[in-house]
Order: sequence, then C-alpha cells, then structure tokens
Amino acid sequence: NNIYCTPLNYHQVNTKSLNSNSNIWTIAPGTGCAGSTSTTLYDPRGIFVDTHLNWYVADYTNNRIQKFLSNQLNGITIAGTGATGTISLSGPAGIVLDADGYVFIAEYLNNRIVGSGPNGFRCLVGCSTVAGSASNQLYYPSSLNFDSYGNMFVADRYNHRIQKFYVTSNIY
Repeated sequence: NNIYCTPLNYHQVNTKSLNSNSNIWTIAPGTGCAGSTSTTLYDPRGIFVDTHLNWYVADYTNNRIQKFLSNQLNGITIAGTGATGTISLSGPAGIVLDADGYVFIAEYLNNRIVGSGPNGFRCLVGCSTVAGSASNQLYYPSSLNFDSYGNMFVADRYNHRIQKFYVTSNIY
C-alpha cells in the first residue's frame, strides 16, 4: 500500500505509505544527484514494482532499465547502456512487467515499444523508430500498461492518443 513517484529533475524515486498519516516521503533508489552508477539515476521517468517488491526504473537519460531488489539501493542494469547482451535504448520512459515477468519498455526517443521474452529483447511496435501516426507507429510513447486480457495500452504522447495492442504469449 505505497505510492511511488519519480519527481522531475530530482534523480530519485520517492515512496510514501498510504497506511500512514505522515506526509513524509522516503527516497528509495537514487541519491538526488544525477549519475550513472549502480546507486544513482539520471532523470528517471517510469517505475514498476513487482509482487516481490523489486523496483524497475526507466532511467531515461542513462538509456537503461535499472532493477533494484527489494530493500536494496544498488541497481542492476537489465536493459540498455551497461547491460551485456540486451537491446540498446534511447530515452526509456515507461516500464511494465506482464503476468509472466517479461519486461516491456516505452522507448520515448526511438518511438517504439520493446519487450523481453525467452529469447531476449525485441521490438514489438514502432520498429522503424520513425515517428508517425499510423496504427503501427508511435510518436514519443511515454507509458504503457496491460489489462487482464493481455491488451497493452500505450500513451502515445505527441499523437494525443492511447494505442491498444494485443501481445500474444508466443511473440517469439
């Protein structure tokens, strides 16, 4: 029962218990100073907390996804800059995991959605990386989420729309 946020230009993730009368926010991952070490973030945009309370942070300016194990302040780069054998990222802004634990990333500057699977990461939508308004194109996707039917919803910022995609379990 917590709320999480990534305040713009603070280079950290803040959390607050919804079960408390206190107005105190706690700094979780990030130090408040921009950086690219395992304990720092640079303009984090999106965050996802899984059922084990691990945090996944879209570290926008560092072009990476950081995973912070529950109650840990040292992150592990799981995609993008600094991660071996993964996909290159440019401005990851949104992150979500599906029910199977696969990672999906809204990549703002490449106008695409990438996802992980049993064979690694691959592009799912907007794979030309060219911004556009066709049904298979995005223009600065900023966040994404799934419903219980497997539909993926993407906030397509500069097209001023929400795009709906169905991601099958056998995409690889």
